[in-house]
Parts: sequence; structure tokens; C-alpha cells
Amino acid sequence: MSLESALDGGIVICAGPGGVGKTTVSAAIALEGALRGRETVVVTIDPAKRLADALGLEELSNEPRRVPEARFREAGLPPAPLDAMMLDTKTTFDDLVHRYAKTGERAELILGNRFYQAISGALSGTHEYMAMEKLYELHASGRYDLIVIDTPPTRNALDFIEAPKRMTSFLEGRLLKWFLLPAIGGGRGVFRAMNLAAVTFLRVVQKVIGADALKDTADFFANFEGMYEGFKERAQEVYELLRRNVTRFVVVVSPTDHAVEAGRQQKVRSAG
Repeated sequence: MSLESALDGGIVICAGPGGVGKTTVSAAIALEGALRGRETVVVTIDPAKRLADALGLEELSNEPRRVPEARFREAGLPPAPLDAMMLDTKTTFDDLVHRYAKTGERAELILGNRFYQAISGALSGTHEYMAMEKLYELHASGRYDLIVIDTPPTRNALDFIEAPKRMTSFLEGRLLKWFLLPAIGGGRGVFRAMNLAAVTFLRVVQKVIGADALKDTADFFANFEGMYEGFKERAQEVYELLRRNVTRFVVVVSPTDHAVEAGRQQKVRSAG
């Protein structure tokens, strides 16, 4: 894809393996868009300071920050409307909990839950899901003409797109909830209402991770009940946005036979 083609839309998703210059490409695309007068924001999911370094900034936060005019002058460029930010996965997840929780009290119970605190930044697919949430938020704000997303390193560009489905499937996992929810009440009485397989499973889990950890997990799923649809609906809206003609995908690879072939396969799968 040429630079002109990438800039032809309003959203650019840069994907590819680590160490191939993906962040630099993302910054370059965003800079060019801004220099053309388009209100632009570039978002990185990488906690390393590569994007900040590429733009000459000391640090980035979870909110868009304008690149100072002095940075452009230092590089011999005219000032341009360019913002940059680094995704804070947990803060974005917390914001979603507040948005979809039925009450403020339930939101606080989830945020204070030890199981939630453990998975909110570490669960597979969480970074990608929250990146899509932030993408949707920025797009819906109407503030930007161009949004550039620097995705996490991945061997397959579609991993970024499919990861939110994995996370929402986990949160909605009926089998997992079937095992865990009966343990919410604690005590041995709850076991009498369960079949032998579930009783055996829970007793084994309690021995492995402890009763408190099991209860934290069960409480999390209990308080999350009713929020699954909100997460799924938002994910679907993002998927529809990614399929629209405003979105462009740029796969960045290094010039080696293996990397080029991997990039070709990613392009074929993305086109499919």
C-alpha cells in the first residue's frame, strides 16, 4: 500500500511483527497527515517509549497530547495539528466498567475485585480490545480527520482484529460461569445444589488457588452479569467501523524472505 492510499482514509491500522519499524511507520504516516493539514492523532499500544522517542516527546499518556510546535521547528517543519497518546489498558477497561455497570456501586465492586485487577491488564486480547475501544471513542468524537493505530507486535495482522472476540468470549463463557457462580455464597450448602462434576471441580480449584481466590473470581462474574451485551455490542460496532471504506491496514515487515512471505500471507488473509 502506498502512502497516498493509506492517507486516503480516516483510519490507519499499522500491524506487523516486532522490530521492523512499525512504530516509526505509524509516526511517519501520522506526521504526513498532519502536515497536510488534517487533524491527526497517533495511538500506540506499546508501553515502550518508541512512539514518544519518534516524535521527540518525553512521555505519552492515555489522553491525546498535542505535539508542541517547537518540535516541528526543531525538525525544520511547519507546525501541524498532531496529537499522540499511549494506551493505558487498565484505565480504558475501568472506564468501560463505569459505562456498562448497572449501578455505580456494582462498578466499584468490580474495580475493587482482585480477580478483575489481575486480568484487566493481562488477559489475552485485552490490549487489542481496549485499543479498538479507544479507536472507536476517538472516531466517534469527531475531533480527528485521521487516526493512526500502532498495534502490538504480532505474527499475524488478523490477531489484532480477532483478539476482542477472544476476550468477549471469555467474559461470556457460560461453562466457566456455570462452575464459578454457585460458589458466590460460600459455605458447603451451595455444593448440594450442584452435580457431582461441578462439586469435584470446585473442590479441586479451591485446593489449588484457595477459597478466597475462587470467591473473588465468582464475585467478579456475578457482578459482571448484565454487562456482556454492552461489551459485545461495542465490539460489533468497532468491527463494522473496521470494515468501512474509511479504514486502511498497513502491514509492516522487514526485507527478509521469511518476513515478506509472512506479510504477503497477512495481506491475503486481511483481504479475505
